[in-house]
Amino acid sequence: MERNPRHMRALDTADDAEVLEQDADVRLMLAVKVGDQEAFRLLFEKHAAAVIGFTMHFVGSRARAEEITQDVFLQVFRNRERYEPRARFATWLYRIAANACISEGRRAERRMRGFSLNQPRHADDDAPPQVADAASHTAEENLLSEESLLRIRGEMAALPPQQRAALWLARVEGMSYEEVAETLSCSVSAIKSLVHRATVTLRGRLQGEGN
Repeated sequence: MERNPRHMRALDTADDAEVLEQDADVRLMLAVKVGDQEAFRLLFEKHAAAVIGFTMHFVGSRARAEEITQDVFLQVFRNRERYEPRARFATWLYRIAANACISEGRRAERRMRGFSLNQPRHADDDAPPQVADAASHTAEENLLSEESLLRIRGEMAALPPQQRAALWLARVEGMSYEEVAETLSCSVSAIKSLVHRATVTLRGRLQGEGN
């Protein structure tokens, strides 16, 4: 059976570099690096819809999601000369997209706080993340299949930006924890914690809806 490339870990050894060079997206991006605009168009056509879908969970508006996606690919093109294939192209792309979305989410949170200065703070707002012990997906996390996530977009929108990004990349995009950690510039243990906490929150809300 052919291995699903979504579950490839971040690669950095000599042997892994050879594997990356066989990745079609990496080859296209290496062509973009030297100015191939047709290769850039192919990458945009292949990945833009997925990036828009990811972005919509942060901004709630397709029009704004499309604007951010345009900005993401503009960054891809502007940074082309610095591109090095240390991981799959999708990992690099979603790192740019996630940073843009998290920044957008934080701006929205600051705007909301400006309208609700008297809202009480939660006791665990500044608490350090609790690391999930499981090395693989927990039973709670497995309840959230891709199908489930697509049915609860509204609930996902209420999650903190980092949790939302980690959950979407791990559960919908199918990235490994290592890839999500590479994408969000976090440790693997931090990603496990983010995904676990997001999953528990969503699970509680889903159970509440069913009562």
